Amino acid sequence: MPSVLIVDDALVMRKIIGSIAAEAGWTIAAEAENGLKGLESYKALKPDLVTMDLVMPVMGGLESLKNIREFDPEARVVVITALDQKKTLEEAIEAGAADFIVKPFDREFVRRTFEKLAKS
Repeated sequence: MPSVLIVDDALVMRKIIGSIAAEAGWTIAAEAENGLKGLESYKALKPDLVTMDLVMPVMGGLESLKNIREFDPEARVVVITALDQKKTLEEAIEAGAADFIVKPFDREFVRRTFEKLAKS
């Protein structure tokens, strides 16, 4: 069963994403409330996938993504962002994000994203 690290400063978002991931057959490796804790958790656990909110305190998702990819160039990170953050999303794709999800999101779309990434 593939594992996912969920990084988001909003507890409710972590729980929603976690429930969708579980429905799609993923194990929740850990949750983190900011990019720094996400980076530390990635290094400790090396999950199969990371979902990463882009706007968070302490260390933002873009910086965390870059650090994770520097530590592990094969890391798969799906960024989660609001529609009005187009420039940051473009930077995340350039930094190696595997995919992206735009908030507010549809549960079915997120589930399909998890299923697609489980096969790749």
